[in-house]
Amino acid sequence: MPKRKREATDSNAAEGGDEHDGSISLLEFSPKTTNKDELVEFNEITTETREISPAHYVFKIESFSQLSKNDITMYETNDFKVGDQKWRLILYPNGDKSNKGEDHVSLYLAVSEANPLKVGWEINATVRFFVFDQIRDEYLLKEGKDRRFHAMKSKWGIPRFMPLKTFINPSNGYLVDDTCVFGVEVFVVKSLGLGECLTLKASPKSVRHEWKMANFSTLVHDCYSEAFTAGNHNWKLHLHPRGDGRNRDKNLSILLCLVNSGDQKVKATFTIRLKGEAGKMHQRTGLNWFGGINKEWGWSSFFPLKRVQDYLVGDACVVEAEVKVLGTVSKLP
Repeated sequence: MPKRKREATDSNAAEGGDEHDGSISLLEFSPKTTNKDELVEFNEITTETREISPAHYVFKIESFSQLSKNDITMYETNDFKVGDQKWRLILYPNGDKSNKGEDHVSLYLAVSEANPLKVGWEINATVRFFVFDQIRDEYLLKEGKDRRFHAMKSKWGIPRFMPLKTFINPSNGYLVDDTCVFGVEVFVVKSLGLGECLTLKASPKSVRHEWKMANFSTLVHDCYSEAFTAGNHNWKLHLHPRGDGRNRDKNLSILLCLVNSGDQKVKATFTIRLKGEAGKMHQRTGLNWFGGINKEWGWSSFFPLKRVQDYLVGDACVVEAEVKVLGTVSKLP
C-alpha cells in the first residue's frame, strides 16, 4: 500500500536530502528550460512508497558504477508493450544535463522508435517511475500528471528523479553492492473516440422549393417531392394526401424530411405553404433539429381536407417549402 506522504513547500524540499530519513515529499518541481525540445516544464510530481513491484517493466542493473567508467551516459531498455503501443525506459545514470538534470539520476519514458506515433496520432497516459529500496524492501515511486505523447513529443520524464548523492549512498538502500532496480508503469487513458462538433452559420440563407402535384383528387397514398438542397443538405417534402394516422380523412399532412444525413443533426427553421390561385395561401412555420430518428418534422393536421379544394389550381396541389439551415452537429473524426 502507498505510504509516507508529506507535502513539500518548495523545490529544494521536494528534492529531499542526502539521507533517507523516512519522510517522502509529495511535490517535486522540475526545472523549466528554454530549449524548444524540452520534455519537462514545472510539473507537479507525486512521490510515494509501496511494496508492490512495477506492473509493466523492471530494469535491474548490476555493476552500476561501470556505466560511468565505460562512458555510458544514457541507456535505453528493450521495448515493452502496454496497450497497443511499444515503449522504452531511458536512464541517465549521471543525469540528463540537457534538461538541468546534472548530479541526479534521470528517468524518461519514450515511445519506441520501432513503433512511432504517426502525425496526428496521440496517446494520453499517466506515468510512474520506480526505484527499489533494497533495505526496506519497498519501491519509491514518482508519478506525473497525465501526459500527452505525440509525434513531436514522444517522451516524457523526470530529469531530477533523485540526487545522485542520495542514490549512491548505500544506507538509503537504492544502490547496494553496486546493484539497483528501476521500473515504470504506464496507464494509457483510452479514448472511446466519441465527440461532436457544433457548427453555427453566421449568415444563413433561405431556400425555397415549389412542388406541384397534378391530379390531386386521385391521390391516395403518401408521396415525396424530388430532393432539393438547402444549407448543403438535401431535403424532401412528404405529403399524405388523405391524412396521416389519426388525421386520416380529416386533415392534409405535410412534413419536411432531411435526406441522407448520416450521423449529422441539422438545426433548421422552415415554412411550408399551401398555395392557391390569386395569392391565396396557408402556411405554418417550425424550428427543429433534424437527424437520427427524427429526420421528419411537420404537421399531421396541416390543413382540413374539406377546405383543400379551395386551394387547388385546377386539380393540382401546389406546396412550397422554405428552409433555412442554422447549424449542424457532426461526429468528431
